[in-house]
Amino acid sequence: MHPAYALSDTATVFSPALVFFPELIRKNIARVIEMAGGPARLRPHVKTHKTVEIAKMLLDAGVTKHKCATIAEAEMLANAGAPDVLIAYPLVGPNIGRAGALIRKFPGTRFSTLIDDSNMTHELSTAMHAAGVEIGVVLDLDVGQHRTGIAIGDGAFSLYELAGSLPALRPEGFQLYDGHNNQPDRAEREKAVRDFIQPVLELRAKAEAKGVPVPRLVCGGTPSFPVYAAMTDVPGIECSPGTFVLHDAGYGPKYADLAGITPAAVLVTRVISRPTADRVTLDLGNKAVAADPVLEKRVTLLDFPEYKTVGHNEEHLIVETAGAAAYKPGDLVYALPGHICPTVALHNHVLIADGGKIVGRWDVASRVRVLTV
Repeated sequence: MHPAYALSDTATVFSPALVFFPELIRKNIARVIEMAGGPARLRPHVKTHKTVEIAKMLLDAGVTKHKCATIAEAEMLANAGAPDVLIAYPLVGPNIGRAGALIRKFPGTRFSTLIDDSNMTHELSTAMHAAGVEIGVVLDLDVGQHRTGIAIGDGAFSLYELAGSLPALRPEGFQLYDGHNNQPDRAEREKAVRDFIQPVLELRAKAEAKGVPVPRLVCGGTPSFPVYAAMTDVPGIECSPGTFVLHDAGYGPKYADLAGITPAAVLVTRVISRPTADRVTLDLGNKAVAADPVLEKRVTLLDFPEYKTVGHNEEHLIVETAGAAAYKPGDLVYALPGHICPTVALHNHVLIADGGKIVGRWDVASRVRVLTV
């Protein structure tokens, strides 16, 4: 267990609790800036932490460009003073009107969003024009995940050219999100990126030849971040890791090229029952830690005997271990979440630790879908 995690004053800490360690967060930010070659090449995703405080840490470190998935996250970033925010999610339904209201409310922030559909692009233009505002548009290219985006080719070119011709829209580049590109081996990840980057660059050249600018390529997430960070030969790359600020047990041991990034969020849980001779039940249910990894990877219990997770319910985590006899109800256990991003979203607030003590708490401001806009 990292020495920073051990807390000396847990008697009044309700469990389960999520604890952030700001000093480790600052070190993670500094490490990623170093890897990227400077803050200007970063556009980190706010979905991991959803807090004003970490957004301000990034701003203080010189990171001016940010990325999010919801209008609430975009509003939180603007409130924190972020000058450039990409809503990296297709805007549909009432969210189109909300984006216009957001732009009016925060004239000091430059907002952009994704496009991958011509009808939606027309609707976005009409709404922004009627609202008397302008929004940047980033063409979402499907580079293999097949979740959102448009295939690289003539259709993508036509859509981007259309965006350049419509009122109230600013063409601002392409997004290349390759969340499927998460091989542990760095060489395999790099080969996968190199396999699709050339057609992207050809599409970029074609658009610019037609007078439609492509100033940025918003690239990747945390696993492929080291690959894009090293691609200094491609102009306009903005690297978009998110998990790095807090990190987790899912990424921690998997990628050697993310060395120097340390988990900065820990769950504090307590034993609530010893139902059998080899079982320990903790108060770390799936309302406190994300249930999207497979059962055995949901949490990593720290300084705990070898164990097997055998059950996970709303309020219970059940493990089997030959060392169960060492634990009794009320004992404290520390755990790393397998997936930090949805884990943070389960908590209204997090506790803040420094020097082995709880020194405050932060609201998870944008875990909700609506703030004021």
